[in-house]
Amino acid sequence: MRILYLELKRVLKSKLTWILLALALLLSVLLAWLPTTYCYSNYTDEAGNEVNLTGLASIAHEKERQAEAAGIVTPQRVREAVETYQACLASYGVTESYDLPEGVYEQEILPIAPLLHGVKEAFADPDTGMAPAIMEIDPKQIDDYYSVCESRIASLMAMEQPDSPAAQRKAVEMYRNTKKPFEVYPGMISAVMDYQNIMGFLVLLFCVVIAAPIFSADYQSGADDILRCTRHGRVSLGIAKMFAALFISGAAFVLCAAVHILVADSLFGWECTRTSIQMMYSIVTLADMNIGGLQFLFAASGLLSVLASVSFTLFLSARCRTTVSSLASSLVFCIAPVVISMTAPGALGTWLCSILPASGTSIQASVLYAITDFQFLNLAGLSVWTPYAMIGACMIEIPLFAFLAVRSYCRHALN
Repeated sequence: MRILYLELKRVLKSKLTWILLALALLLSVLLAWLPTTYCYSNYTDEAGNEVNLTGLASIAHEKERQAEAAGIVTPQRVREAVETYQACLASYGVTESYDLPEGVYEQEILPIAPLLHGVKEAFADPDTGMAPAIMEIDPKQIDDYYSVCESRIASLMAMEQPDSPAAQRKAVEMYRNTKKPFEVYPGMISAVMDYQNIMGFLVLLFCVVIAAPIFSADYQSGADDILRCTRHGRVSLGIAKMFAALFISGAAFVLCAAVHILVADSLFGWECTRTSIQMMYSIVTLADMNIGGLQFLFAASGLLSVLASVSFTLFLSARCRTTVSSLASSLVFCIAPVVISMTAPGALGTWLCSILPASGTSIQASVLYAITDFQFLNLAGLSVWTPYAMIGACMIEIPLFAFLAVRSYCRHALN
């Protein structure tokens, strides 16, 4: 334990470590607040003056206007919302809400808008995927709303995974097992989760920068020649270095994730976390959870991704002889999922983005976006939902690369 304590102390003595940790904490707060700047509302008051609201004022206004829509999303409530929408547009002789006269949308459509989420998608054409206008939907069909949604996921998967009947069956089964009816509590926007993802990626980069010199700096300075001759050299020292890096990285990510969630949920309202993710993303999203569960799951998977990336960085650090080479190679692998997701199409890109250590909290490819997508990994007739693959890969990579890092360090000491 003493050697671990000394390694922790050595890493934390670095000014760069404290600068990066402080910056990560600051960014966690900033990125939790930034989504509020996307919120904008305007309406005409009783005196006929136009009022423009932004930020927290806009959030509070819309939550007040949509308070009656909050709660369980039953087919009856969805049907009533569609009928209200259709009656409103018909009375003004328009077919889309953006053609309504000024002030009408805010007064008549905004209060029911949360209940209309996903209605057009649920009734999309099964062959083309084209969604109809709400004015074209027969309200009587909404009496079987969730059956319509189940039919929609079946047709969607037939288009997304045409060559994998196993994936189609798995997706339909997963959606059938989601808790229905859904719930909605207006106020939070999807940008909150996007910025949590960005926060996770930035903290991952900071942790990689901290971990990159753990072994290679000693090689470069020649300190390794002295340390490996001590009583605690080689195996014990290698293990202590590995655990010190993982502990600092894990603690940093947990703290930053907790701060981000606390600040974001306090700004938008804790009741919003009870909203089913189907009422924020696609109405046929496969995961059975609410926004609060999604925040926690992404934080947990992000932690695994950070630990896997740091373990891999330690392995590279143990193999490289200079800090620059270990840092450069580590950052390349951190950014790789972003590049692959944009350049490698189809199954190859999906596979690579699912198994790389940094994929769990990358910008383009992450557990968050995998949960709200419909991608499966297919192999020999088996289909695995990509979030499961990402989390499983990280759980394997953490002990694997940690072991390889210590092993490489010990072999270097013998050379």
